[in-house]
Amino acid sequence: MQKLVVPENNVSKNSGLGSRPAQPAARFALRGLAMMLLAASLGACSSWFDKDKLPPDEPADRLYNQGLYLLNNKREPAAAVKKFEEVDRQHPYSEWARKALIMSAYSYYTARSYDECITASKRYISLHPGSPDAAYAQYLIGSSYFDEIPDITRDQERTEKALAALDEVSRKYPTSEYAVSAKQKIEVARDQLAGKEMQIGRYYLEKKDYTGAINRFKVVVTQYQTTRHVEEALERLTEAYMSLGIVEEAQTAAAVLGHNFPDSKWYQHAYTLVKKGGLEPNENKGSWISRAFKKVGLG
Repeated sequence: MQKLVVPENNVSKNSGLGSRPAQPAARFALRGLAMMLLAASLGACSSWFDKDKLPPDEPADRLYNQGLYLLNNKREPAAAVKKFEEVDRQHPYSEWARKALIMSAYSYYTARSYDECITASKRYISLHPGSPDAAYAQYLIGSSYFDEIPDITRDQERTEKALAALDEVSRKYPTSEYAVSAKQKIEVARDQLAGKEMQIGRYYLEKKDYTGAINRFKVVVTQYQTTRHVEEALERLTEAYMSLGIVEEAQTAAAVLGHNFPDSKWYQHAYTLVKKGGLEPNENKGSWISRAFKKVGLG
């Protein structure tokens, strides 16, 4: 540690007041003050590095099991998180720290602290990408987004993030125990996104913005045709195309609807619309509607 240096209290020769040295008493006082400051500084440093005065680390397994007890028996996920995070702080890079990190993510999820769960899960994947629990960490990310899916009248950013994260589980960990549940949630998320497109499409249709409506219903037919909304989307396409006088596309939409969903109430509506125009449902094989359904084997 650098020694404290106190300069001589001489008056500058250029000050015009002469070069009178400092008085002995003043010099001794300054030196005494310097010694006191130096001693205090050394004492503080010694105290800081005195390991005997620091609280000892708790065993990693004890902290981990305390966290499990708080989570499973006391139903106190917030308190459990503190124990798991203490494992990571006191025993970094250990196997206990790895296990504690995934349990921290799960504890956050249990407490419905979804953003914290996502952060902890992403950290786990970045540190332990090859771990057997990486699939579960990815599943926790998707489930956190999924549990916050909003009503279709709201922005669907969380739904899109849920879909992407859950698709990652299905794609990267297809044989994991979480893949089946992820696929089920994916279908719900896709249905939600299709519902949002339908809501906007109906709005445009009501405003007689038929082109805007067709574009929305087209998204449902091409991207979400395995959802429950596709039948209505085909009927709405029939309605919009008939309103624009594009009768071939209207006939195709009605025909594809009748071929794939003959008992649907929406087919009855589409059939009635086409008949009122003096036409019959008739599929044009070159239509984008026909090609979209043949692409996934529904047509």
